[in-house]
Amino acid sequence: MKSERKHRGKSSALPFVYINVAATADGKLAPANRHFFPFGSKRDQEHLLELRTSADAVMSGARTIDLAPIKLGPGSAKYRQMRLKNGLSEYNLRIVVSGAGTLDPASEIFKHRFSPIIILTTGRAPEAKLRRLRALADEVKICGETELDFHFALRWLREKWKVNRLLCEGGGEINDALFGAGLVDEVHLTLCPVIFGGRTAPTMADGQGVKKLADAHRFKTKSFKRIGDELFLVYQVLK
Repeated sequence: MKSERKHRGKSSALPFVYINVAATADGKLAPANRHFFPFGSKRDQEHLLELRTSADAVMSGARTIDLAPIKLGPGSAKYRQMRLKNGLSEYNLRIVVSGAGTLDPASEIFKHRFSPIIILTTGRAPEAKLRRLRALADEVKICGETELDFHFALRWLREKWKVNRLLCEGGGEINDALFGAGLVDEVHLTLCPVIFGGRTAPTMADGQGVKKLADAHRFKTKSFKRIGDELFLVYQVLK
């Protein structure tokens, strides 16, 4: 853990943040209708659960949670045992980001209470929606007036919930915000042999993006391997 913090120059008050994403050959995370469904191989699904075994918390956006039967949990007993061997709790903390508080209370995640659910939101969320979210989640935290302040949110998660390693599983707007704030340390990318196309299809980093090449977020390749027809790449984010 100390070596991770040394190379990035990021405050030790912040968690180590790593992003996991499966993308098509043309860089899409879902079709143009934005309805996510797993398109990676069985090995990619196993890789996702393996990454969760080293995370104190797993984070995803409201759109992803609403449109897919996602629980953000550690998976089967095999992976829960791996967490215990890694010195972590059996079940990871689950974090959902919803800037306007528009989460669907019928989402699958709220039907499974095996670990705390934290909702990060902003002052844009109406009080009525905040009351509904507080009835669903273990804690709702306002992190900014109109835009979510991820620096504040991550410091709070470290201090209040002891989150040392945070795995983000998208979507693209959250990833972009984390990149823009300089908070991402590592990216795990599975490149899948399929093309979706579509100018409105989501990518790994949507949102505002950068305005010029000099501001591009740059990586150093840590590892890569081919399994079947998929490529599994790990990048260190250069600070």
